[in-house]
Amino acid sequence: MNRTKQAAKTPSQTEAKAIKAIIKDSEIIVSAPESIEELTTRGYGTKQDKTFTLTFYEALFLLSKGIIEVQHEKTRKKIDFQQLLTNYKSTDPNAWAKYLIYRDLRSRGYVAREGFGLGADFRVYERGEYGTATAKYLIFGIQEGQPVSIEDLAQALRYAHSQKKQLVLAVLNRRGEVVYYSLSQLTLKKKA
Repeated sequence: MNRTKQAAKTPSQTEAKAIKAIIKDSEIIVSAPESIEELTTRGYGTKQDKTFTLTFYEALFLLSKGIIEVQHEKTRKKIDFQQLLTNYKSTDPNAWAKYLIYRDLRSRGYVAREGFGLGADFRVYERGEYGTATAKYLIFGIQEGQPVSIEDLAQALRYAHSQKKQLVLAVLNRRGEVVYYSLSQLTLKKKA
């Protein structure tokens, strides 16, 4: 009988190491150059000058998946999900809702990037099209029970059409589930 010795792998060798990120003021910064390329190709972050930053919802999502590890810039203490969310809520009162919508889109296989203006929370790319085509959808996030004016919806719809994108309402219900509604045309008629 031929025995071959095989070295046992430690858990740290079999698990991928988390990407290091630091929180500086209101930015999440990734500094490892080898990680930046991986994150960029998967539709995360923005490169500005010499820094690579993640939005808070991207950082929350990646932290929840164990892909990144966030540390405070000065203390170098690890920041957990709840601490990061609390920090995000201080800059955006709709932080939790945005995160839940972002997480839902990502879990469905879409790449969601920051929206550009007029209430659009995200621009969303079809599965497999990020980096090769433009975003097809603009996501307008609302929470169940919070009023939204018809004027705001009409303006967002006109803007989406001018950008040749489809406007989608992402409605976050009270249980934290997201339901999507496509808006194609909005007309108001006066009653006689």
